[in-house]
Amino acid sequence: MRVTKGNDHLKVKAVAGTRVVLLALDMDEASREGLLGFAVKRGVKGHEQTWLRGTKYFRDLVPHPDPKDDYSSRDQPFQTFLWSDYKAFADTNYDFTIVALYGDIHAFEERHKLEFSIRTEAEDDQHHGVWFNRGAIASHAFETKFHNKRLTDEMTDNVSDDGKLLDPETEWLSRGLAEACLKYINETGPGEGLRVCAYEFTYLPILRALKRALDRGVDVQIVYHDTKKDDDPNRAAIGKAELPDKVMRDGAETQILFRRTRTPIPHNKFIVKLVGGEPKRVWTGSTNFTDTGFFGQTNVGHLVTDSDTAKTYLAYWTELSGDPTHSIAVTNATKLTPNPPNVIAKKSIAAFFSPRVADNMLDWYGQRITDTTTLAMMTIPFNVASTILAALGKKADAMRLIVLEDVPTAEVAAAEKANRGKLAFSNGAILGKSFIKYKVGGAKVVPIANSDLDEWFVEEELARPTNNGHVFFIHSKVLLIDPLSDDPLICSGSANFSTNSLTSNDENMLLIRGNTRVADIYMTEVDRIFRHFRSRDIINHNAEAGEQSKWLELDTTGKWIGPNFKASNYKNNRRLLFFPEADVGTWSDSAATDPDPFADEKERAAAKKEKKPPQG
Repeated sequence: MRVTKGNDHLKVKAVAGTRVVLLALDMDEASREGLLGFAVKRGVKGHEQTWLRGTKYFRDLVPHPDPKDDYSSRDQPFQTFLWSDYKAFADTNYDFTIVALYGDIHAFEERHKLEFSIRTEAEDDQHHGVWFNRGAIASHAFETKFHNKRLTDEMTDNVSDDGKLLDPETEWLSRGLAEACLKYINETGPGEGLRVCAYEFTYLPILRALKRALDRGVDVQIVYHDTKKDDDPNRAAIGKAELPDKVMRDGAETQILFRRTRTPIPHNKFIVKLVGGEPKRVWTGSTNFTDTGFFGQTNVGHLVTDSDTAKTYLAYWTELSGDPTHSIAVTNATKLTPNPPNVIAKKSIAAFFSPRVADNMLDWYGQRITDTTTLAMMTIPFNVASTILAALGKKADAMRLIVLEDVPTAEVAAAEKANRGKLAFSNGAILGKSFIKYKVGGAKVVPIANSDLDEWFVEEELARPTNNGHVFFIHSKVLLIDPLSDDPLICSGSANFSTNSLTSNDENMLLIRGNTRVADIYMTEVDRIFRHFRSRDIINHNAEAGEQSKWLELDTTGKWIGPNFKASNYKNNRRLLFFPEADVGTWSDSAATDPDPFADEKERAAAKKEKKPPQG
């Protein structure tokens, strides 16, 4: 939901997702003189409002701060023109009050008060359901709430049969994601069906929920990745959950488990639901069926209630259940989901399956990035493909905000520098620490030497061990094009925006056009993750350079205001996203005249074939 409210001095553009309400502010030049910040009050409609809180303070008012403390914005105002409330609940009406504070910090003067109401989105409107987990685990909140307690199997597996997470830390980290997946399975009734396609399949509460569904008469069938190794983790978990390979049904033997062995990375994580024998819904997204997927790295679960989409996914599941060779898998994926046009139909959903003969879909994504007129946002778990980086690095008026798993490469940093103020990357980070990955998996965490960060901030840690794995921070695969417009494009699924994800892996993506509700949910969540990591990246970088800064002290001089209104400055460009000076149209205007990105697909496939024999 989007709400705009203003007076002659102050304006607010509020965007509500499910659990985030983003507040963008604008102010006329005269009213900025003497501005000390903004106080924000919020309450459930019809109930008392309370002041939102932050961690920054005026030193004269807090001479002996404790890093664990936070402060009312009425006493220590927000010195920013972009603020988000991360403690909202889904499907709830809220009243907000915003006041600008002036005068003396010991006796503020309130001016230019704005009041408005907004409703957060329902997690599932019976067309699209969207759930993001906490993702940004290493945080002030994680330390103050749970003292950086490491997760254990006992904690993550402590789930009731009806899908309630009983451990408070696990529930906080899930943020509704695991509960939604469990509910989807648990609500499937006798005579209905579930078709599961799983890459990593080890989170026992999910497997046990599927076993209970099977026991109550649900037609459960599962395609899972089998490495054929003696210690295969998926097979071990299947054994613990006592999921049978076959069952007797109506006097006949029915296969339950189907092994996917003929591709090294069958990367899907979806579940199709059948009602009355017909596919009706599909759960998909980036979340592996693992404890790390639900409670660690940033992930999204996306539930589509649409018969046509579910039918396409069911056909894909059926093809994969036969464990096809690579060439057959390519034929099947292409037949089920032909290459999309540059402009998919208005108010539509299109699926895109892999593997393909070539990686031309990267060009399609790249074109959509260059078509962007206002804002492109992206989460990239691994390396930035050269095609994507070329698109991101083009000189353009649109802002591009990208969240990476790893520290930017030299090429990525160069692109950001060449587009300063318009292109910004953030990457997974722990405040005050360097995160060094090993090629074989795992990582070591090293405190930044000779910094004073421990005097200002609580110690942050990850909830999961770092002795194995390759992805610790960002696992979602999201591309948003003009998400604040009335014609947004949302791309989300399992594929990593890479050549391998397109030409080697089993993958699925959703392309969704024109759904502003879905765009608002995705935009507020990706922005949440982006800003969480960007602030840590900047602080860590400055600390590594030897800066001894007053990290949390508020400014009494007004210098904090200037960058928000300085031409070409990142903060000014960010503000203008919400208060544009002119109508610049949307991505579809340019996309309609773009060349066909798949025109040389056969030539690329032939060149690839000459370099490397096809699999299978």
